[in-house]
Amino acid sequence: MFYFRGCGRWVAASFTKQQFPLARLSSDSAAPRTPHFDVIVIGGGHAGTEAATAAARCGSRTLLLTHRVDTIGQMSCNPSFGGIGKGHLMREVDALDGLCSRICDQSGVHYKVLNRRKGPAVWGLRAQIDRKLYKQNMQKEILNTPLLTVQEGAVEDLILTEPEPEHTGKCRVSGVVLVDGSTVYAESVILTTGTFLRGMIVIGLEMHPAGRLGDHPSIGLAQTLEKLGFVVGRLKTGTPPRIAKDSINFSILNKQTPDNPSVPFSFTNETVWIKPEDQLPCYLTHTNPRVDEIVLKNLHLNSHVKETTRGPRYCPSIESKVLRFPNRLHQVWLEPEGMDSDLIYPQGLSVTLPAELQEKMITCIRGLEKAKVIQPGYGVQYDYLDPRQITPSLETHLVQRLFFAGQINGTTGYEEAAAQTESCPVARLECSDIISQVQGILLPQPSGVAGTAGMHHNTQALDVLKYEEVDMDSLAKAVPEPLKKYTKCRELAERLKIEATYESVLFHQLQEIKGVQQDEALQLPKDIDYLTIRDVSLSHEVREKLHFSRPQTIGAASRIPGVTPAAIINLLRFVKTTQQRQAAMNESPKTDQCLRDADRLQERQL
Repeated sequence: MFYFRGCGRWVAASFTKQQFPLARLSSDSAAPRTPHFDVIVIGGGHAGTEAATAAARCGSRTLLLTHRVDTIGQMSCNPSFGGIGKGHLMREVDALDGLCSRICDQSGVHYKVLNRRKGPAVWGLRAQIDRKLYKQNMQKEILNTPLLTVQEGAVEDLILTEPEPEHTGKCRVSGVVLVDGSTVYAESVILTTGTFLRGMIVIGLEMHPAGRLGDHPSIGLAQTLEKLGFVVGRLKTGTPPRIAKDSINFSILNKQTPDNPSVPFSFTNETVWIKPEDQLPCYLTHTNPRVDEIVLKNLHLNSHVKETTRGPRYCPSIESKVLRFPNRLHQVWLEPEGMDSDLIYPQGLSVTLPAELQEKMITCIRGLEKAKVIQPGYGVQYDYLDPRQITPSLETHLVQRLFFAGQINGTTGYEEAAAQTESCPVARLECSDIISQVQGILLPQPSGVAGTAGMHHNTQALDVLKYEEVDMDSLAKAVPEPLKKYTKCRELAERLKIEATYESVLFHQLQEIKGVQQDEALQLPKDIDYLTIRDVSLSHEVREKLHFSRPQTIGAASRIPGVTPAAIINLLRFVKTTQQRQAAMNESPKTDQCLRDADRLQERQL
C-alpha cells in the first residue's frame, strides 16, 4: 500500500500493473462501481467536441464533462468559421472526419471564398454561421455519437497516480474529481477549458469572475495545474457589443453578397443546406477620427487595456488598433447572427470600454448613428499553459496521459481549437517539426496525351492544364477519352486545374525543404539582431520570436512555434550568403599576399 501526492488528490492503492485502473480495484462485484472511461474530455467547446467525438469514433469509451449541456458547441464570440488560413484548417479537420466543417455546411447563412481575385493558393473559404442552428446541429451530433457519454459537472481536481516507468513524467493522471466530490476514472484526460481557467470578465473598470458571460470560471483545476509545476500565464481576449438589426441604416453601407454557387467546407458535401438567394448579406462600414478620440480620451476607464496581460495577435481590440495604428480607418463588418436573430455582430469592433461609452463610440460610425446596443462588448482574462510543456501529440511532459488542447495552449479561434484536437485523444499522432511537415499532395496520375501527329514528344494532360487559358472542359473536348469523366465533378475538375497550376511551385518548395533539412545543424550568427536586420525577409512576429528565443542553429529555429517554413528558408539563404561573402573577403587578402610574394620573387630573380 502506498500514498502518492501529486498536487491533486491523495490516492491510496495496492500497486501492480495488472490492477490499473484504480477504479477497478473493488473486490465486491455487488458494490456500485466508480464510473470508468477510456477518455475524459473536460469542456464542451470547439476543441472539446472534436476531441470527444474523435475518441469515440476510434472505439474509446469517452466522457464529455461540461458545465452545461445546453452550451455545447456554443459560438462564444464571432458568428463565423474559416477565412484566410483558417479555411485550410477546416479542410484538414474534415479530412480527419471532424465535425465542424459538416456542421457549418448545415448551419451557415452566408458563404464566401475570400481572395478570389488572387491565385487558388491564397483562397480562403469563410462562412457566417447561424449561432442557434450551429449549436443545435452540434448537440444533435454529440448526443447521438456511439460510445460518447455527456455529463454536466465542473472538474475541481485531478486524480494522480504513480507514473509508468517507460514514459517521462513525474506522475500519471487516472481520473478527475468533480466539485460535488464525486470521482470519475479514465485512462486519459484531455483539458479543453477555453477561457474558463480563473476566467475574469472585464467591462470598463468592473471585473467579475466568469469563464464566459453567464458561466462560472474553473478555479480549483487552475490551482491544481499550478501546484503541479506547470508554467501558467495570463491571456486576454474580447468580443464586440451586439447591435439591434432594426436600428442600423444599411441603405448607405457597402453590401457584400454570398457566392453563387456556394462552396461547402466538407469534402462529403456537394453543396450547402441553403440556396445562395436565401442567404443573408453582410455590410461594410469604417471607423473614423471621432472613434479614435473617444478611445484615447477614456483609456483610464479601461482596465483591460491597462493590464499587462497579452492579447491575441490576430484578434486585436479597437483600443489596440487605435493605439498601434493611429490616424487610420479600420473596417467594421456588420455580420448577421442568424436567420431569425435580431442581432448584428460588428466584427472588428471588440471593445471593453464602459457600456455607455461603447454606445457613444458606435453611434459615431457611418450607418450606426441610431444604433442600439443590446449587449455591451467585454473582455475576458484567463489562464493558459505554456505550449512548450506539451509533446507534439499534445500530451504534457509533467503528467502522463494528460493532454491540453484549444485555447489552454494559447491559441485563439474556433478553427485552431478544432484542428488541434483531431490528433490528440486516440491516434496521438506525432507531428513532425514544422519545417519538415509537408501537406499530403494528391497529384493525379497522367490522364492522357494531348497533341497531334506532328509533335516530336508526348505531353501529359497535367502539363497542358498549367496554361491559364486551358481548363478541364476544353481539355476533355480535345481528348474525350479518358478525360471526359473528370469533367462530371466540378470539384474534381477544379482540383486538377489547381494541382497542375502549382505543380512546379510545389516541386521547388519540396527542394527548399530538403535543403533546410540537410542544413539543420548550420550555426546562426551569435551577434545577429533579428529586430533590425533588413537583409532577410521576416515578419514582425517571426522577428520577435527569434529575438526572444535566440536559437543557435537552423534546426532549432525551425522548431520555434510561429516561425514559418518560409521564414526558415529566407533565414537559411541569408546565413549562407553571409558566409559566402565572408569567405570571399577572407580569401581576398590571401590572394593579394600571394601576388606580392610573387612580385618580390620575380624582382630577386632579375
